[in-house]
Amino acid sequence: MRMPGGLELDVLVAVARHDGSAYGLLVRQVVSAARGQELSVGAAYTTPSRLEATGLLTSHTTEPLPVRGGRSRREYRLTAAAREVLAAERERAGRRWGAEPQWGQA
Repeated sequence: MRMPGGLELDVLVAVARHDGSAYGLLVRQVVSAARGQELSVGAAYTTPSRLEATGLLTSHTTEPLPVRGGRSRREYRLTAAAREVLAAERERAGRRWGAEPQWGQA
């Protein structure tokens, strides 16, 4: 399996923070805040769908919600494979940033 790219990893982290109750608008808000720039509506919905197609997310449709005018929403969960990807990425980031950088040292 290929490693997810930056936006895909950000979406996986957003879903991990709200696992079982992560939905498009919430994912968009979390990723936008983390990136410091607004995530497009299209990316907020196509990226989780793409991750679901690759087996990193699962989803279900909720019962109709009164707060949504009786409409349901799609909520996402991480798969075991996604948890492994996030653990590997956390380890890789730790190795990358673990040593104190020696800026300007030759």
